[in-house]
Amino acid sequence: MSYQTLIDIHCHQYSQVGHMQILSRDAHELSNKADGILPKPQASKHQTEADLLLSAGYFSLGIHPWFIELQNTDTAFQTIASFMHHPRLLAIGECGLDKCIDTALDKQIDIFTQQIKLAQQFGKPMIVHCVRAFSELLQLKKHLAPSQAWIIHGFTGKPPLAEQLLKHGCYLSFGKALLQSGSQASMALLTTPNDRLFLETDAADAAIDTIYTAAAKIRDVDIACLQQQILNNFKRVFMHD
Repeated sequence: MSYQTLIDIHCHQYSQVGHMQILSRDAHELSNKADGILPKPQASKHQTEADLLLSAGYFSLGIHPWFIELQNTDTAFQTIASFMHHPRLLAIGECGLDKCIDTALDKQIDIFTQQIKLAQQFGKPMIVHCVRAFSELLQLKKHLAPSQAWIIHGFTGKPPLAEQLLKHGCYLSFGKALLQSGSQASMALLTTPNDRLFLETDAADAAIDTIYTAAAKIRDVDIACLQQQILNNFKRVFMHD
């Protein structure tokens, strides 16, 4: 494969702008086969969901804690399993724990645990969503001892939390919070080693090159150097290179 210079490790909107993206999809979107799930700038009404995924580049697939109650989880896991050998599927997720939603935490932990085991079975890294549940998240990581990489997406926490996650082997992915001067994320970025770093747009309006520019400025490094560091991380984590 050929690697693009800029890598958006987690996004919800695909754009044909010449950089590499991992588009995040939830299992209920694919199992429903509904129109409009994926951006389709050149799609015809006869295209299948698989065709659209191929046109969108790479993707991740999982059960987001926000959407647990929207679907039959048995069906959701069957859907995820059916895509495990898809050549464009790079990761499980986003998935994780969120204490700011109504779904019971015990249920979230059960669904997340099943996805951890699935990632282990198929050798896929995980894109992790975590809101106010980092203690439970790290307890699971310690208990299950997964060998696959966990990327904490959209990290906005303080440096001590970043250091704790890094100590437990996690990767950190930063996004639009880096555009806010003096943000906690900016300070945490400074404590993140080169080999544990990713950048993303998530659902933000900001372009990935804007995120890269902000990150390079905060870390006081040349943007080409930053691009190479993240490319190396991508190849190692997702391509096992």
